[in-house]
Amino acid sequence: MDNEVERKSSGKKKVMVAIDESECSRCALQWALDNLGETIANSELLIFTVQPIVDFGFAYASTLGAAPPELMRSIQENHQKIASALLEKAKEICANHGIIPAEMVTEVGDPKEAICAAVENLNIQLLVLGSHSRGVIKRAFLGSVSNYCVHNAKCPVLVVRKPV
Repeated sequence: MDNEVERKSSGKKKVMVAIDESECSRCALQWALDNLGETIANSELLIFTVQPIVDFGFAYASTLGAAPPELMRSIQENHQKIASALLEKAKEICANHGIIPAEMVTEVGDPKEAICAAVENLNIQLLVLGSHSRGVIKRAFLGSVSNYCVHNAKCPVLVVRKPV
């Protein structure tokens, strides 16, 4: 409740752009900055990325025991480096538009669930994300983060498709 009162008194809305390493994600950020410039300039912009959960099942099965701690640490460090690089690139794109993001956030987990949880926990008023434009069969097997967020996020969701 305190966050909501604080947000209302400051008059600023919170806009979150969820990014990953895909080209469609970069296009969504670029589109939002190009087309929602005034809205974003008068809002708190949050850039959000999710580091995947590391599945060590393959290592467990192949070694008939627990994955070596060095391997686990190395993979986690690599995911952190990728997330940091993504956020730095996003910060650079924003700066080129004269926008300084209020926050750069990374979480670990399932992207669709982490994004929706962040929307709720951070009191986001608009979520922007890219669409991979997968066909019906790929969506059935791989799932769709954007589709999940459209149906489960507690705020309006703007899905940006990569220009053809």
